[in-house]
Amino acid sequence: MSNLLEVSGIGKSFPGVRALHDVSFSVGAGEVVAVLGENGAGKSTLMKILAGVQMPDAGAIRVDGAPVQIRSVEEGLSLGIALIHQELNLATNLSIGANLFLGREPVKRGLIDEREIAARSRVLLERVGLDLDPATLVGDLSIGRQQLVEIAKALSTNARLLIMDEPTSSLSQGETERLFGVVKDLRSKGVSILYISHRLGEVIELADRVVVLRDGENAGGLDRGEITHDRMVGLMVGRDLSQFYVHEPHPPGEVVLSVSGLRTPAHPGHEIDFELRAGEIVGMAGLVGAGRTELLQTLFGITPAIGGMVRVQGEPCALANPRAAIAAGMALVPEDRKQQGLILEMAVADNISLASISRDQRAGFLNFAAERRLTEEMTARMRIKTPSSRQIVRFLSGGNQQKVVLGKWLAMKPRILFLDEPTRGIDIGAKREIYALMEELAKEGVAILFVSSELEEVIGMSDRVLVMHEGRLAGELPRGELGEESIMRLATGRTTAAA
Repeated sequence: MSNLLEVSGIGKSFPGVRALHDVSFSVGAGEVVAVLGENGAGKSTLMKILAGVQMPDAGAIRVDGAPVQIRSVEEGLSLGIALIHQELNLATNLSIGANLFLGREPVKRGLIDEREIAARSRVLLERVGLDLDPATLVGDLSIGRQQLVEIAKALSTNARLLIMDEPTSSLSQGETERLFGVVKDLRSKGVSILYISHRLGEVIELADRVVVLRDGENAGGLDRGEITHDRMVGLMVGRDLSQFYVHEPHPPGEVVLSVSGLRTPAHPGHEIDFELRAGEIVGMAGLVGAGRTELLQTLFGITPAIGGMVRVQGEPCALANPRAAIAAGMALVPEDRKQQGLILEMAVADNISLASISRDQRAGFLNFAAERRLTEEMTARMRIKTPSSRQIVRFLSGGNQQKVVLGKWLAMKPRILFLDEPTRGIDIGAKREIYALMEELAKEGVAILFVSSELEEVIGMSDRVLVMHEGRLAGELPRGELGEESIMRLATGRTTAAA
């Protein structure tokens, strides 16, 4: 297999941070190469260099054996390299066709040639398995279909190398399988793919080779026959993670949260009943749309309940808004940290102190000394990797952003902690640190209810599991009965266990 891309000795530094050092690898024509590494390992920086978003400080890049300099996105596209970001870069108020050729519209007699756009768009959509009218608004499509439109957009530039950054992070199982089919079809037609994912099962299924980065340097590589979960993890973190889940079941304490007859606005026809005890870690499983996130948002007062009773430590609690939930000792780490958990343009210290800002005031002014002490405490406890407390949160890795959100709420010393997909989009090392934190909090008596779509995570970290199906509680499973089959049976509505 001839090499389409060769990278040798790439280095890149930012003020106070060495992002990449002497990184080298190659991609063959029609090959899927997975690039793995913990958050902060340098994956995103490397991909931006290849796509022309950033320039390297050192090293060389060759395309088809010839040395090149990629000084802009346009130069990258001219070489056949296209980057598909994790956050999709589409104009949702425009049609599919308009998005596919935005800025590159074919012109006839001085006007945009709509017929040409429609004809070429149909060919591209067929190539990614979408049977859609090019006039369809992108905003009317599911996230999965928008992801495929993004791939079609890259192919419209005659891309020979697609860089996919966490392409399945927001997709359902069905959409993920469809994307896999497109990736395999593109590979069979000679398109090369650089695939970044924290989901190692995807890498096992798709990758011809694996390149692993650690601390901005090459940590090793694996050929197709060598790719296993344990070997990938070992290269990424440089240590054995055989004891990945740190949970040690122990007897729970008193009931701190009691929910009876609760009806959420999302599923008003179903009543939900369950209890949560001090020092207990309870997982909540279910398929997409089962109502798990909606339940947490109702318990935290974001969307007030339309019926039922919630008691905190035996006392009725009217959770009309998040302020009331916080006053009752609750905290919620939301699913979407960037939209709901952080103010990205503010510093680490500002974000960590945000929830406790009224507590740390002095005569109506911010107590900067208290804020500094709190930030230092939480940065150390959460092991947040940041150049300083004044670092803008946007520039932290995903795992460190998630730790900032957790630190913000732990500063409030909650008795009840809700976690919605707490490890989504973060690397395997950061996941283990969050699992250890959950275990530490449970030992301190905090009651934890966490939602996760990763069954391995639910099984590994839960004392018991609540399973939801179409807005109702389909059943409860004690730790001794936890298994993928038993959870999926309830999640798909095939049987109901007494809750």
